[in-house]
Amino acid sequence: MDRFIAVERALRTATPDGLLRSLEEGLITQYGAADVTLLMADYATTILQPVTALPYTKEPVPVHGSAPGRAFNWQSPHVESADGNGPVTVHLPVSVRGDRIGVLSLRLPDWREGSGTAQELTQIAEVLGHEIIVGERDTDLYLQARRADRLTLAAEMQWQLLPGRSCTRPEYDIGAQLEPAYAIYGDNFDWSTSTHDLTLTVTNGMGEGIDAALLTNLAVNALRNARRAGLSLADQAYLADQALYGQHRGTQHLAALLLRFDLATGATEIVDAGSPKMWLVRRGKVKQIELNAQLPLGMFEDTVYTTEHFRTEPGDRLVFVSDGVYDVTSPSGERYSERALARALTSTRLLPASQVPRAVLQELAGHRGVIDADDDAMVVCLDWRGRPSG
Repeated sequence: MDRFIAVERALRTATPDGLLRSLEEGLITQYGAADVTLLMADYATTILQPVTALPYTKEPVPVHGSAPGRAFNWQSPHVESADGNGPVTVHLPVSVRGDRIGVLSLRLPDWREGSGTAQELTQIAEVLGHEIIVGERDTDLYLQARRADRLTLAAEMQWQLLPGRSCTRPEYDIGAQLEPAYAIYGDNFDWSTSTHDLTLTVTNGMGEGIDAALLTNLAVNALRNARRAGLSLADQAYLADQALYGQHRGTQHLAALLLRFDLATGATEIVDAGSPKMWLVRRGKVKQIELNAQLPLGMFEDTVYTTEHFRTEPGDRLVFVSDGVYDVTSPSGERYSERALARALTSTRLLPASQVPRAVLQELAGHRGVIDADDDAMVVCLDWRGRPSG
């Protein structure tokens, strides 16, 4: 039997909690590997944590400044070798359609870039990513490995609601992050793609803690219900607005920005129902897109929403931020300004979309200093390539 097929079959037939054990046996037998370790990115994407049974017995690895972190950040194999001869340590990115999950590290007798063995092992890491996503339905092992600290209940609800933290298709790349990762409550993002379009929503529910998380959960599921029914973008906003108003009678509301992109043309429909802001980086220049602000969802009964139109061009970068970014102040009381955000978007223009949110939020944390954040913050980055004509 082909050795790649043997390892792939072992992964697909393994129990959810036994993926790593089956993978290790297959890699040792078929490829002569040793020291097989799966590292999972934590919710804050600051460390890569080894997957072991609780309590953890291995130390985490920093995402920045480490060999596994290079494979994770740039989504390509990274090889450690002292002199180019003999055994090498290889770090392979584990991801699913652009959603970065972690890194598979192993020691091999040798490694030749572009060889059949290198291609097979890279594909095995991809298969592992898919099996982890499926296995998470039946085991907490991988979700536990993602956390460096205990999540608040509100954060637990929010992370389970998200589609992922990044996504890649031929037409676009998306990267997103929420902070503080272990204590978020009201901010959220969601996306869904079809043959013809991409729908992206960013939301910011009022309030704190579990109340904000419950409000956002209701809104996101109402938007999904309307989207899956095939309703227009304006009608999606209307249905979510009615769901929130029917539950809270206007005492709680949620700010949202809804967008639908035509994958073939870049034609973009937008409903701005609140505070999340939209920034455009086009041909190296950064500017905020002024939208027709409408009422937040759930504020009044029978609010009618209208769409406005925008043309997204190949090479555009769109960045969406919540008010938790604008409202941050330094220890001296200086507010994080739109000019500072524009500088951050300029300085990160060469980073891939998956790395931009973390870089912007790190700069924001530097501005805030040692003061604890009093609001959660969200950054979503969309790099648009569009569909090639023909």
